[in-house]
Amino acid sequence: MPKIIHIYTHMKSPIREKSIILAPMEGITDENYRLAVEKAYPEWSYYNTDFLRIPSQGIYGDEKIIKHFGHKVYKNEKLKNKTGFQVLAASNSLIDEHIEKIKRLGFHHLDLNLGCPSKKVNGHRGGAYLLKDLEALTLIVKKIREVYPYFFSAKIRVGYEDDKNFKDIIKILENEGVDQITIHGRTRLELYEGRANWEYIKWAVKNTSIPITGNGDVWTVEDAINIFHETDCHSIMLGRGAMKTPWLPSWFEKYKNKPQQMIEEVMLQERIENLTYFFHLLEKQYRESGIIDQKILKRFKALSRYCFEDFPNFPILKSNFLRSATLKDFNRKLEAL
Repeated sequence: MPKIIHIYTHMKSPIREKSIILAPMEGITDENYRLAVEKAYPEWSYYNTDFLRIPSQGIYGDEKIIKHFGHKVYKNEKLKNKTGFQVLAASNSLIDEHIEKIKRLGFHHLDLNLGCPSKKVNGHRGGAYLLKDLEALTLIVKKIREVYPYFFSAKIRVGYEDDKNFKDIIKILENEGVDQITIHGRTRLELYEGRANWEYIKWAVKNTSIPITGNGDVWTVEDAINIFHETDCHSIMLGRGAMKTPWLPSWFEKYKNKPQQMIEEVMLQERIENLTYFFHLLEKQYRESGIIDQKILKRFKALSRYCFEDFPNFPILKSNFLRSATLKDFNRKLEAL
C-alpha cells in the first residue's frame, strides 16, 4: 500500500525574514523578562514563551493558560502578535482538549517543543525524546494540526543520540503541516557541548518548502552574519546568546554592514552600559509583578552565568556575582563595573 503524504498549504510566517527571535527558555522567558526586553530592545522581531506542559490528566483552566502567556501581553495586540506560545507534549497528553482551548483563546502561533534535553522531560517522553520515537512524533503533530488552524511551528534538535532520523523528522514535520521549523544544530546527547553544526540548517533550507530558523552558538554580530550567510536560513533564534547579550538585535542592526566598527573596546564599554541599564529595567519589571528580592536575585544569577563572558577577568567576575548574598550586593557590584 503506498504511503500517504499529506499536502498542506503552509501559512505565511509572522516572523520577519533575516531577523532575530528570542528563544523559549524555561525559567527565563516569562512575561516579565519578555516585557523588559521589549522595553529595552524593541529590535527583537519575535518572542516565545517557555513551554507549557500539556498534562495527561486534568484540564487546565483558561486562567492558567493565559497566565503562562502573560496577562499584559495577552491584552496588548501588538505584543500578542509577535509572541509564540510554546507547548510540550507526549503521546498520552490531552492534546485535543488543550489545543482547542489555546485556539479558542485567540493564540495565533503555537510552537511544539521537540528539543528540550531535560532528563525529567525526556523521562516523560516529551521534548527531544520524540526525535527517536517517530511514530509518537507523527501522532502528536497530526493531533495538533487537526485541531489548530493557525500558524504552527516546531523547535527541534538534530536527533536524540545521533542524527540518523534527522531527514525523516524534517519531512514528517513538513508533510504533517508544520509551517516553520527551528533547528538547533546538536543532538540531545550533546546537550550544549562542542559547537553547533549549522550544516543541518543548511540542508533543511535547501530541501524543504517551509521557512527554517537557525539556532545554536549565535553569540555575536559576526555569528549572526555568518549563520545567515552559510545557511541562508529564514531567521535566527537566540537562547543562551540572548541571556548573554539581550541587546544583540540592536547591535546587529547597528554593525551588520560595518564589520570594521566591531572594535572590542567599544563593544565592551557598550556592554557595561547595557548591562547596568537592562538589569535595572528587569528589576523594576519584576518588582511591579510583586516578585521578592531573593527570587529576583536568583534570576539575576542565572543570567550572570553568561553575560560577563566578554570581560577579561570573566571567571573571577562571574564567581563574584554568583556569590552575591543580597540583591543590593549584586547591584552594588554591577555599578562598580
